[in-house]
Amino acid sequence: MSTQHTYRVIVRGTWEGLTEESRARLLAELAGHGLEQMRFTPEGSLTYDATLKHFSYRYEVVSDAADGEEMAGALAEDRAESALRALGCGHGALRSTVTDMDTMKINRKGSRTAPR
Repeated sequence: MSTQHTYRVIVRGTWEGLTEESRARLLAELAGHGLEQMRFTPEGSLTYDATLKHFSYRYEVVSDAADGEEMAGALAEDRAESALRALGCGHGALRSTVTDMDTMKINRKGSRTAPR
């Protein structure tokens, strides 16, 4: 049985070919997709602003460590494409940034002793 790692993935893209209907719907739902709603979840958290130029999804992906960050990014991009298709919104190329939470080093403040 292989080790599972948790990855936080940000998938970014640009809106393309939005119809007037989809623009109106996105703008009407804007309050639910702002900075305050950014969360890493398995379902994804969509954020965008009123300019309707760029968007991002935040995903938490659990995957085999042997598959690495590249696989986690591909899984998140696939989820984002499916979600955007369900919304009926066009987009350009997607790119992702992946952080492996199981190998991330945490620097804690106050862990050093103060000089005398």
